[in-house]
Amino acid sequence: MAMSAEKLSPLPGTRPEGASDECEAAARVREMFGRIAPRYDFLNHFLSLSLDRMWRRRAARRLDHILRRREARVLDICCGTGDLAFALEAQRNHSLAPGRGAPIVPISIVGGDFAVPMLERARDKALAGGHATVFSAADAMQLPFADATFDLVATAFGFRNLANYEGGLREMARVLKPGGEAAILEFTEPGAGPLAGIFRFYFRHILPLLGGAISGNREAYRYLPNSVARFPSPPELAARMKSAGFRDVRMVVWNFGSVVLHTAVRS
Repeated sequence: MAMSAEKLSPLPGTRPEGASDECEAAARVREMFGRIAPRYDFLNHFLSLSLDRMWRRRAARRLDHILRRREARVLDICCGTGDLAFALEAQRNHSLAPGRGAPIVPISIVGGDFAVPMLERARDKALAGGHATVFSAADAMQLPFADATFDLVATAFGFRNLANYEGGLREMARVLKPGGEAAILEFTEPGAGPLAGIFRFYFRHILPLLGGAISGNREAYRYLPNSVARFPSPPELAARMKSAGFRDVRMVVWNFGSVVLHTAVRS
């Protein structure tokens, strides 16, 4: 579904409990994710019943038209422990498998995050799995890349944690080539209906208890549903993308309306 542009009021980003401004919000998010890094992958898969893997694979398949370009350059921002980057790499390797065309040329996939413990785990996973993806320290609000560098900038379940959503969208647009694409896979408040209601109850009440108990960090798993509740609705995020310099903004909704993939083309 395409969205039209409109004049929008300023929109702040995430605000963890106690954060008074953008700098403090970013610092609290960095510290929080650094602390939960050792159990992050296990909890992601356990608490979502491994549906998070499926959502990333679905997103990667929808980006196949870029990934199959042999010289495409791809950036995964707020990459965490690298699972989206690895899904993009796997999709690319599937599309360019031997017998489907010329020999594979290594694609440039970069994962960036500002939480060093997350990056360390991503690098360990890349080494253990023989992945070609590389990982670099990168703050999504001030990306260390030149203008018009990438054909695709994507993120999964990390954009919601930015201290300034509009600033993050502008940075995505800045490092994309004209005609390049952005993809944001993110949680949102689920829609109506009994199954959506069950998921909402689980997400708001059960998940924080389980995540806090297993990780030993109750703050981080209280933060998760609160950050989703504060995040712009899918139509509003689509309008923000349009305002930030994107066109052809589209949405795909999964999991009773609780997971949304936004894609857009840089103007």
